[in-house]
Amino acid sequence: MKRFLAPILSILVFALALPAQAQLLPSAGTGATTSPNTLDRIVAVVNEDVILQSELDNAVHSVQQQYASQPGQLPPLNVLQQQVLDRLILMKLQLQKADDQGVHVSDNQVDQAVAQVAQQNKMTPDQLRTEVERTGQDFGAFRQQLADQLTVQQLHQSVVHDSVSVTDSEIDNLLASPSYKAGEVHLAHIQISIPGGADAAAIQAAAAKAEAAINAIKGGMDFNAAAIRYSDASDALDGGDLGWRRMDEIPPAFADTVANMKPGDVSSALRGPTGFHILKLVGQREPSKQIVTEYHARQILLKPSELMTADQVQQKAQDLYGQIVNKHADFAKLAKDNSKDDTTANVGGDMGWFAQQAWGAAVAQQLGQLKDNEVSKPFQAGDGSWDIVQLLGTRQSDLTNQMARDQARQAIGNRKAEQAYDSFLRDLRANAYIQVLVPELRDDTNTPADAGKAS
Repeated sequence: MKRFLAPILSILVFALALPAQAQLLPSAGTGATTSPNTLDRIVAVVNEDVILQSELDNAVHSVQQQYASQPGQLPPLNVLQQQVLDRLILMKLQLQKADDQGVHVSDNQVDQAVAQVAQQNKMTPDQLRTEVERTGQDFGAFRQQLADQLTVQQLHQSVVHDSVSVTDSEIDNLLASPSYKAGEVHLAHIQISIPGGADAAAIQAAAAKAEAAINAIKGGMDFNAAAIRYSDASDALDGGDLGWRRMDEIPPAFADTVANMKPGDVSSALRGPTGFHILKLVGQREPSKQIVTEYHARQILLKPSELMTADQVQQKAQDLYGQIVNKHADFAKLAKDNSKDDTTANVGGDMGWFAQQAWGAAVAQQLGQLKDNEVSKPFQAGDGSWDIVQLLGTRQSDLTNQMARDQARQAIGNRKAEQAYDSFLRDLRANAYIQVLVPELRDDTNTPADAGKAS
């Protein structure tokens, strides 16, 4: 079961491209549920919803399965339970907010997600269902996990959509900033959060916990194991791995520290707006020039209409092709008189210079087969349309600067989106009624699971 669930979980996180805060812990298979003779108790109240002991046990068991080959990386059971409960609470809050805002996913969207998971595992959807059920997991629960993931993804999009915009001046400022660093780094982190409005004692406790984590690492503890044990970030159970990030995506407060680190280095505890952060530089790579092949071409695009059927469109395309290659008719004039592409018809079908995939896969395929000034045979362009393309030339273009601007825009947008959603989650927790009913599952030092309106 562990061998099968591991790739599934990876796909759920990465193929669906969810924000880290939205990751949902998987349900476990057989052996993790509460015994039929045991009374299932409520371990936490989240607004008007509850989390049951069986839910927590299932999720904890699933994490233990994922680390079955490296059990030493897991923290003590009570700490693991606190971390898992905290993530379950966060998911409950997001799903509740999504429901309040009318954010829902359709059965068709879930079907597509199931098909995507099956494809990534080289299975058909029916084979995926059989394998999930063979491991002892209910397929309906599996679909619900996917639905929850998609729901939170849509909530995330709705939250950041109106709050994140990037101007050209912001891009210019970033690229011109002395602190701007090119290249990419692979980072891992440990986060020790400080609740909003924390007093001096809470801040001191968080600082002490960060120092304990650093001492453990200096004493030989693997950084990933330390992240699992000490971090309260949503990726703690993944060893705090942040993956590859461009330097311009790193918050400015940490960028200088990372820039002065070498692979394998671990930073001191860095104070940020939400708490203390310990960073490890896993790897780094320098930027490379972005040289791409650009194509100059022109086209004659014909589309079906009320006056012309799809068959007639195909026949006309064949006739125009014959005029061009046999009678040497002027391509530009034929395009101006016949092409139905509004952006190119008036300029003789001229498409300008563009990257190979810019006009779609069908055009790209033709370009890859043509020589300069050669005219393609008519080909289907989708929706009953037919196209004729003439390749006028190719060139090698250095798009390093343009791609740097595009990446800067994306980095600024990602940073703003992360900050906006982090603020959204903090407000969500601060205004929620959260009560952890089991004393041993409370962590008063850093886990905000009981830091809502009640504990």
